[in-house]
Amino acid sequence: MPHFRVEYSRNLEAALDLPDLFERLTDVAAGTGVFPLPGIRCRALPRDSYRVADGHPDNGFVHVELRVGAGRDVPTLRRAGEAVFAALKDHMADRLARRPIALSFEIAEIHPDLNFKAGNIRDFMKARAQTAEAAE
Repeated sequence: MPHFRVEYSRNLEAALDLPDLFERLTDVAAGTGVFPLPGIRCRALPRDSYRVADGHPDNGFVHVELRVGAGRDVPTLRRAGEAVFAALKDHMADRLARRPIALSFEIAEIHPDLNFKAGNIRDFMKARAQTAEAAE
């Protein structure tokens, strides 16, 4: 963990540059020292049905949810959240200067007893790193 879910109004899709946003979110989250890189996931959820404020068709929204495993104290999560939100605002700055957008971010903690997962990404990342080191 953490997992980023970027929900946005479809009218912003062409302007968002999701690959760049995902890279920024990943880099910042890993850079906080709070979240290990192998656990970070990013995904986008475009919304076709929405209404923002007065319903003007130019209005849009971007909501980022960061779902994290339980166990970190609030000051640690707040520090990491502030860094992530700063990166999100930086990514969106030019877009916010040109059009009406509601931008929001929240951190949600996942209950430790109701979280089930399996995977092998860490193993593959370790093997790739060892192969790269051997090639040097």
